[in-house]
Amino acid sequence: MRWVTVFLSICIIGSQYDLWLSKGGWRDMWRLQNEVTAQETENSMLTLRNNALAAEVDDLANGKEAIAEIARVDLGYIRDGEIYYRMVDQRSR
Repeated sequence: MRWVTVFLSICIIGSQYDLWLSKGGWRDMWRLQNEVTAQETENSMLTLRNNALAAEVDDLANGKEAIAEIARVDLGYIRDGEIYYRMVDQRSR
C-alpha cells in the first residue's frame, strides 16, 4: 500500500510540472501579465503625448494666434503698428 501512495504522489507531481514550469504555465503567465502592465503604462503615456500633439496641431491649423506666437518667439516677427523694444543688460557686454 505504501508503494502505491508513493507512485501516485510521483504521478501527481509529474502531472503538475506542465502546469507550473513548462511553456504556457503559471510562471509564463505571470511574466506576460507583468509585460502587459508595463505596455499599458507606456501606452497611456503615449496617448497623453498624442493628445497634446493633436491639440497643438488643431491649434496651429485653426488658430492664427498660435502661428503668430511661434513667429514672434522663433523668428522675431513684429506686426504692423507695433513698437519693438529690446532690453540689453549692460553687464552682458
